[in-house]
This record gives sequence, structure tokens and C-alpha cells, in this order.
Amino acid sequence: MPTPSMEDYLERIYLLIEDKGYARVSDIAEALEVHPSSVTKMVQKLDQTEYVIYEKYRGFVLTPKGKKVGKRLVFRHDLLEEFMRIIGVSNENIYEDVEGIEHHLSWDAIDRIGDVVQFFEEDKTRIDLLRQVQKKNEALNEQNK
Repeated sequence: MPTPSMEDYLERIYLLIEDKGYARVSDIAEALEVHPSSVTKMVQKLDQTEYVIYEKYRGFVLTPKGKKVGKRLVFRHDLLEEFMRIIGVSNENIYEDVEGIEHHLSWDAIDRIGDVVQFFEEDKTRIDLLRQVQKKNEALNEQNK
């Protein structure tokens, strides 16, 4: 299993390759706000663990294993963002909240969150009902202050 740090890199590499067709050290460094030397070290670790194939001065590509994990990590991130939207987390907090929890949840928890997201997406009126309950609770909280 990749470490949380490896997951961040794999997710970013996967997204860059999907978006641009390639991922450069400088692009990854900029996206993750780290030094290029840190990216190079991590890419070497990812090569040792067979998530990427790295050739010095030539770049790197994801292995089939790396693509599979990268795709799953992107799915997890997107699913958690959708879950946060459904439960009413403000858009300005969603990305940071997801970044804060995504590495700490089991895949079992992710699957259950997927069930909840599916439940709400199957019938959009359920989201409206949730919003009504949230408004009632907010009003009660205000009254109890």
C-alpha cells in the first residue's frame, strides 16, 4: 500500500497525465507546493515500488499498477468532494476538508460514503429534505444560544 504522501503524488501524476498527456517534475512540484528535488525523490520511490517507470533525464510513466491506484485515488477524492457538497459543507472548505480526511478513511468507509452519495443522487428531493432538516437545526441552535 502506498503511504499518504505517495498517494498524493500518484493522484497528482494521474491527473496531470489525464489532462495533459504527461507529467513533469516541475508540474508536480507546483501542484503539490514542494521542491522539484522532493518530487524526484518521490518518483524514485514510486519507481522502486513499481507505480512508475523512471529513467533519469528521460522522465517517467505510470505502470498499469500506478494507473489503477491513481484512478482509484482520484475517484476517492471526487467522491469525498461530492459527499461534502451533499451534506452542505461550504465550497470554500471542501478541498481542504477532503485533503485532511482522505488518507485516514478505510476503503470500507469510502464504499459506505459512496452508498450515501448514491442514495442522495438517485432522488434529488432527498437533498432538499436534508437541507430542510439542516435549516431547522440551525434555527434551533440559534434559539438555544
